[in-house]
Amino acid sequence: MNDPILEMRGVSKTFFGIKALHSVDLTVYAGEIHALMGENGAGKSTLMKILSGAYRPDPGGEIRIEGRPVRIEGPLGGRAAGISIIYQELSLAPNLTVAENIYLGREMSRAGLLARGAMREGVGPIVKRLGADFLPSTLVAHLSMGQRQLVEIARALHARSKILIMDEPTTSLSAAESERLFALIRQLRAEGLAIIYISHRMDEVYALGDRVTVLRDGRLVGSLDKPEIRADSIVRLMVGRDVSSFYKKDHDPEAGRGHPVLAAIDMADGGRVKGCSLTVHAGEVVGLAGLIGAGRTELAHLIIGASPKTSGRLELEGRPVEIRTPGEALEAGIAYLTEDRKALGLFLDMSCLDNINLAVLGRDAKLGWFLDRDKARERADRAFAGLSIRAANVGVSAGGLSGGNQQKVLLSRLLAIAPKVLILDEPTRGVDVGAKSEIYSIIDNLAKAGTAILVISSDLPEIIGICDRVVVMRSGHIAGEVSRGSHSPLAQEDIMGLATGMEHLDA
Repeated sequence: MNDPILEMRGVSKTFFGIKALHSVDLTVYAGEIHALMGENGAGKSTLMKILSGAYRPDPGGEIRIEGRPVRIEGPLGGRAAGISIIYQELSLAPNLTVAENIYLGREMSRAGLLARGAMREGVGPIVKRLGADFLPSTLVAHLSMGQRQLVEIARALHARSKILIMDEPTTSLSAAESERLFALIRQLRAEGLAIIYISHRMDEVYALGDRVTVLRDGRLVGSLDKPEIRADSIVRLMVGRDVSSFYKKDHDPEAGRGHPVLAAIDMADGGRVKGCSLTVHAGEVVGLAGLIGAGRTELAHLIIGASPKTSGRLELEGRPVEIRTPGEALEAGIAYLTEDRKALGLFLDMSCLDNINLAVLGRDAKLGWFLDRDKARERADRAFAGLSIRAANVGVSAGGLSGGNQQKVLLSRLLAIAPKVLILDEPTRGVDVGAKSEIYSIIDNLAKAGTAILVISSDLPEIIGICDRVVVMRSGHIAGEVSRGSHSPLAQEDIMGLATGMEHLDA
């Protein structure tokens, strides 16, 4: 292997007397996709902000680029050293064109006026090289999230970057956009660019990573080469325990399964959902699997009244129930955790206390009007303790928490109503491995207490790890069901066969 393009040696960072990084080393080579993993708070972002110039490291460490020591002073210094970073929240100006965004901070001018034509010509070859389906003159506001990612990459290439840092780049992308991005990342690797790829998604790391470096609690705990990149190895490094204890499953799906709680019968919406039926029992975790577009979330929306149904009926504990709105679903004891917690679930500017208590405001009101703040605080404190929500106190805003803690705040709000049925739509999307394990433990404890749980997830290992049965959807229909035997686990091949229609070929 050639000499490394990047060497970080003994890099530390202290904030207000608290050590965020402890003498971390990182080596990256040109033409390599180097995955950087770790739980939220492990130090990944701090390390990358030091590399890109956003933070200044503590004295004593060293950064070398192409063998030469460098001192990176501010983001402009990082750019001058050949380092570009694409943050999870893209930093584009939507009211400017593609060309103007790429040149932002380095604008071309003539006689005091912006040379827009020259800038468009300057970025044209790069936009074409990336295979983009937009023009340099296109307003960024008119682009999709996938197209905006291309603009960020084009900006890095135009600055002649040698090292590109990508922080959770697929968070807001569709499956098709993610695949196009992966193809482009592989192309850039082949052209010699060094890519540092931060992601919580194991499948992306398997697909892209040439090497993986793992941080835990601000320390380097290990690096893995391509042949060593496996779920058990990564999880062991990230959380300090074996993968066998990752999916907590103490509830007994056979001995603990009770009466049918939720029955959805012949549900349809005239479009995505076509005559679907499923049943969830007390103390049972049922998975709802299928490919993107199969109609899983749409079926959940019919159950909770978020979308109107054209046919079908619901039964709750054996009795017919008519649910027309999510509010009526909550009153009936059916709680739904949305897949988009930031846009549709949490109020990010509000405190954790207020977010947790939103569903029970009427129950706590004094004289019908005034919120009982003592009850609200007591409930929020119990949620913080019971779900291990990590924040300074219940009064901090939800927007300042990590993804896993945000998800637990939203889950706390639903649990406050003591639901009979809990529907979880992509419950661990965008959260780190440690928080995933904690959420799985919460699900297991709820099932043990008798809650009927329906889990929608695109993560097959998650479905297999936590569910007792899996109902599989394909093209709006229920394609079949896969059950866990007393001595046999759920089979990924059986689930995928139903989801893709391949089981017909095997028959």
